[in-house]
Amino acid sequence: MSQLAQRVHTHRDEIARLEALVTQLPSEARVELTLEDGGQLRGTVAVRPTVQTFRDMDGQEGTNSLLRLDDLDDPAHQHVVWLDTVAKVEPLGSF
Repeated sequence: MSQLAQRVHTHRDEIARLEALVTQLPSEARVELTLEDGGQLRGTVAVRPTVQTFRDMDGQEGTNSLLRLDDLDDPAHQHVVWLDTVAKVEPLGSF
């Protein structure tokens, strides 16, 4: 465990939601993400994310996941997104 997360999750329902999101994000999938704050990102999943163990700022251990998304309009630009901030995943289809 090499990183801290702003939020970690320990409840079964929260972890199941993260795991369900992972199944919607296979490597090289083109997707549009709607974030909890209403923002949207469009891009290509660099590598399928995995649910991992992190510690929060208070030292509590729990789970979360990081997603690396190559921007659809500028593939050289990468977004790194905490998976628990994703509200919805919409597949965009192939190139």
